[in-house]
Amino acid sequence: MLPIDLLIHSANQLLTIASAGPKRGATMGELGIVEDGAVAVKDGLVALVGPTSKVGGQVTVTEEIDAAGKVVMPGFVDPHTHLVFAGDRAGEFEQRVKGATYLEIMAAGGGIMSTVRATRAASVEQLVEESRARLDRMLAHGTTTAEAKTGYGLDTENELKMLEAIRRLDVEHPVDLIPTFLGAHAIPEEYKGRTEEYVDLVVEEMLPRVAENASSLFCDVFCDEGAFTLEQSRRVLEAAQTLGFGLKIHADEFRPLGGTRLAVELGAVSADHLVCTPEEEIELLAKSGTIAVALPGTPFGLGHHEYTPARRIIDSGGALALATDLNPGTCWCESMPFIIALACRFMKMTPAEAIAAATINAAHAVELGHRVGSLEVGKEADILILDIPDYRHLAYRFGINLVDKVVKGGELRPT
Repeated sequence: MLPIDLLIHSANQLLTIASAGPKRGATMGELGIVEDGAVAVKDGLVALVGPTSKVGGQVTVTEEIDAAGKVVMPGFVDPHTHLVFAGDRAGEFEQRVKGATYLEIMAAGGGIMSTVRATRAASVEQLVEESRARLDRMLAHGTTTAEAKTGYGLDTENELKMLEAIRRLDVEHPVDLIPTFLGAHAIPEEYKGRTEEYVDLVVEEMLPRVAENASSLFCDVFCDEGAFTLEQSRRVLEAAQTLGFGLKIHADEFRPLGGTRLAVELGAVSADHLVCTPEEEIELLAKSGTIAVALPGTPFGLGHHEYTPARRIIDSGGALALATDLNPGTCWCESMPFIIALACRFMKMTPAEAIAAATINAAHAVELGHRVGSLEVGKEADILILDIPDYRHLAYRFGINLVDKVVKGGELRPT
């Protein structure tokens, strides 16, 4: 008999979502469902998975949780967030409701720059405190691993300050954070009309300083109208690649500038947004190792009607992940279940596809698919117990939190 720390048993449905890599095409609908399922945990890792009758007969238990009538699944991975910031932009939301567009607000000095001003004025301690509350809500809604970007500092010292806030939160909070440097998020006010000089700063000063202060992280760039051109984005990403950064890109949110093609060419781990990606670039993406990350909360938050063409990406054989895009301007949303609900309604994903996109594929979008995103022996025991009888309720119902319990690293966490 194997002595274990925790046994979760009698689940109505246990979703293993086992996969050797990111799920693509038809495999995105395969969740590895075990009826009357159980998962055993030892030393923070998954030790056994299978039917309760089989797993229960092989172990001696320190603690157990009866999940009868409920769904058990891996914790959500949120692969695109702007978690760390100060202040809010509720006033801009009201402006948009009255008819102002995102790009109009940004051109008038609002948008990202509004948050930059507030974040620059904040201490590391203030950033940690405000962001911790958001992380608490993310955990309560089932997120156990999340990416967190800089990009509201837009100068060297403030970008490093944001990275320090991310580092402290990662140490202090149960949710694991993966840092991403996004110095090329917007052109700061002091560089208005001098974008090339700002790109020089990012490439020649920020990236080397960030590389000195972080052992492992990604570099992202906002390649779109009103932000950085394709050529500027290439320069930033190639410089980051030379320094050992993994690559990500914000692309095709408002206008297709060729960012998806660039992501594929450079071997980026993900290309994110992809609302207006041309058909030929979707085909390139499908044949590549780059994961498409859809952020349906953002067009929803903006009141737009165009969403990432998930069906075309999936049916072409591409790997697609979901993320919140948690940020103060367009999508203050800490709930991955709500993102799943949006993906099914506005991107025509099935509930199974959306769940796979929010777990195993999302894990691969931050290069952690070998550790999290599925319930397989040897992986981290990040486990959700949902107060629903069938996994489809996760997309079917919305506006309430269906997460009953969260186990992170083998420990039951208060939510």
